[in-house]
Amino acid sequence: MSLFNHSEKAYLMLANGQVFEGWSFGAKGTVIGEVVFTTGLTGYQETLTDPSYYGQIVTQTFPLIGNYGVNSQDNESAKSYVTGYIVREWCNAPSNFRCEGNINDFLKDHNIVGINGIDTRRLTRIIREVGVMNGVITTEDVYSKKDELLEKINAFTVKDAVKAVTNNETLTYEPEEKKYRVVLFDFGYKRNIRKELVKRGCEVVVVPADTKADKVKELAPDGIMFSNGPGDPAENVEIIENIKEIEKLGIPIFGICLGHQLMALANGGKTEKLKYGHRGANQPVIDLESGLTYVTSQNHGYAVIGDSIDASVGHVSHINANDKTCEGIRYTAVNAFTVQFHPEAHGGPLDTSYLFDEFVETMEKERD
Repeated sequence: MSLFNHSEKAYLMLANGQVFEGWSFGAKGTVIGEVVFTTGLTGYQETLTDPSYYGQIVTQTFPLIGNYGVNSQDNESAKSYVTGYIVREWCNAPSNFRCEGNINDFLKDHNIVGINGIDTRRLTRIIREVGVMNGVITTEDVYSKKDELLEKINAFTVKDAVKAVTNNETLTYEPEEKKYRVVLFDFGYKRNIRKELVKRGCEVVVVPADTKADKVKELAPDGIMFSNGPGDPAENVEIIENIKEIEKLGIPIFGICLGHQLMALANGGKTEKLKYGHRGANQPVIDLESGLTYVTSQNHGYAVIGDSIDASVGHVSHINANDKTCEGIRYTAVNAFTVQFHPEAHGGPLDTSYLFDEFVETMEKERD
């Protein structure tokens, strides 16, 4: 008996013309995106609902996905932002006391085209060796449209990603006992960032990505959070210019992932696209001040070039233990610190959640 859930055929074709044949699950159709891989053993629902994956076809390296099902509590946003989904095998009989459904139905509900039954280990090795590349998942006959699809694949780029995922209205979330007010910029934020702040007594005002400095000043926050989000950070020229004005307000700033990158660009730094990025819940990060190594959750394809940060502006505070890329910056010119990894880490390690406490302490000091 086959391990895989057979339905109709589905195909994955990469930009180099290589075709993987598998089986359809989730929605049917044809989707084109950037093929990436994530190494998380758990947290697949959080991955599917993380706006940072906008425009990407996500491959899970763990061979069995969906074994604890899905539920209404673990979504990181209101919908799924992945373009397509690739797994070795999906579990059609999930078991967990919180389970409310299976991953196949979840993908259908969110109109996400998936493929299972392919050699995800082989696919991951190709991406590691060649780098991320565009691809297509289709439930149609890929061979009869190969040239047409290859043309579309090679023309594809992820554009206007932040504009596509940000909420265009301002929303406020109240804690049981309000101690601080934080303005959270929605560049494609994960809900657990908001929850970690609310848990610490912060009233969180979630604002659109293009909210101007004068509006932030009107809200009179104790702190400002720049969230995670998708796409090439350097593409967000207007937001970067706006951050320069926001810094002048003198309000404590904490940036995560894309927020970390945008903050660096606003302060004269540079970013680069990584060969295959950091995606998963097992990325080791070294805190250069303490010398301690933390296991972190990450999801990014771009990184800040550490050497591009002028010493008069700030210094690199954390590095990736594997490839030594910049994972954090402490600013001296402004009251801010940022990290590339995800300290909120819902579905991942909680090693670095203390950074939210540090942010709260910074806001408290500004009051004294």
